[in-house]
Amino acid sequence: MTELRRFEPNTKTLGEIAAFLGADVKNPFENIEITGICSNSQEIEEGDLFLALPGVKTHGGAFLPSAVERGARAVLTDIAGSELSSVRDSAIPVLVVPNPRSQSGYLADWFHASPSQSMYLAGITGTNGKTTTSYLLNQIWHQADFDSGLMGTIGISIGDESFPATYTTPESDVVQTVLSVMNERHVRVAVMEVSSHAIVQHRIDGVRFAAAGFTNLSQDHLDFHGTMENYYQAKRGLFEANIAERAFINIDNEYGIRLSLEISIPTSTLSLSNKKATWHFDSIVQSNRGWELSIRGEGGVLIEGHFNLPGEHNLENLLLAVAIAFNSGVDPLVIGNSLIKLKGAPGRLESIERGQKFIALVDYAHTPDAVERVLGSLQRVSSETRIIGVLGCGGNRDVGKRSLMGRALRNACDVAIFTSDNPRDEDPSSILQSMTEGIQLDDSALVIVDRREAIATAVATANDGDIVVVLGKGHESGQEIKGVKVPFDDRVELASAIEALT
Repeated sequence: MTELRRFEPNTKTLGEIAAFLGADVKNPFENIEITGICSNSQEIEEGDLFLALPGVKTHGGAFLPSAVERGARAVLTDIAGSELSSVRDSAIPVLVVPNPRSQSGYLADWFHASPSQSMYLAGITGTNGKTTTSYLLNQIWHQADFDSGLMGTIGISIGDESFPATYTTPESDVVQTVLSVMNERHVRVAVMEVSSHAIVQHRIDGVRFAAAGFTNLSQDHLDFHGTMENYYQAKRGLFEANIAERAFINIDNEYGIRLSLEISIPTSTLSLSNKKATWHFDSIVQSNRGWELSIRGEGGVLIEGHFNLPGEHNLENLLLAVAIAFNSGVDPLVIGNSLIKLKGAPGRLESIERGQKFIALVDYAHTPDAVERVLGSLQRVSSETRIIGVLGCGGNRDVGKRSLMGRALRNACDVAIFTSDNPRDEDPSSILQSMTEGIQLDDSALVIVDRREAIATAVATANDGDIVVVLGKGHESGQEIKGVKVPFDDRVELASAIEALT
């Protein structure tokens, strides 16, 4: 991300870097100036140290020739990387450490002068709600005229500038580079989504959070973590005293209760209904126009306002955003006045309007709990409204959640359409068989492998007043099939299907 480099780059000598890592560097290389750190060979700029890290399929050292061509001045790798011919035969100096991934975060933090400590940085983790919570919090900061930043699934924003993002939480060198740019551009407060993968894979090493927020925990990513206990322990890693100063934990789920009891850092609890929680709702009144809310928080502070986003899960997201906004110094009156202006994150119950006489929505829900929550919120709109849902499960991911997601779709929808969603290297039919195991298929439970056709069928099935909701991909703009990502955006496809019928 070359556009996310500092105007005035940081500079260290290779000798200084070697000393920090405890590695050896020989003369005359020790005086080479390094002006950046980068783990992506395609993003290297002149003067960078290339981090050649071991990958799942390929070692980063294999891409060193490309990095050198783009201007890398040195490479940091492990023993396995140093033995690759692409590294061994390179003309640039090589630093070798036992586990560069576990050191790269601290190295990048040191290189960029610990940027997270120069701002109020909030980290949000949990299975569902990270993106919406972060998005709401950043909007509240904007309403308060705070110079703010955001890093997460939907992208990176620094003030009014926006940049694309590949991962929920980028690699550690990118995290620290972005924080450094934010710091240079006088960002006062920032929020980043923190995935469980990022915690385990050392992507947030060296980052200091003023606040760490926990939304919830339900089954997901067990292909990576193996068990729910491992998944929980990964999330728990954000709440260590050397990483976060204060915790904000939703205790309306069993893992939130457990987390609040196990950690040692100062903790504020949050709940929709438990009046003993630090942050809770005094009153929630739902209307056709949204919610009239009274929120009680730290020291008895009362925040009142109108909030438009549907679903109780969005009330949980809002409560966490409000609590952290208050902790960061936003006036409670400003928070209250901002509630009516808050919008949902892209691809989160995003409405598609093309003049149709039914409701059309796109949502990112891709776990059993998220599917149940989103569809449950839609069921409560009207008992007489039909819900037509479209859902798939990603390939090469947690197999155990597929049947759970399938049942959640079938139980909540009047018409349930099972389809593909990033099949990756798997046969889509095999994925769909796992999803529909034990489900009686009939005219109200359809299997349509082609996602575009599935969306078009949902639209063609809709009557006036119905709800069509396409779940799973949200803001994503591609469909990954056999290693190739082809353009595919549920919002575009849903709009096109509606336009084709009008």
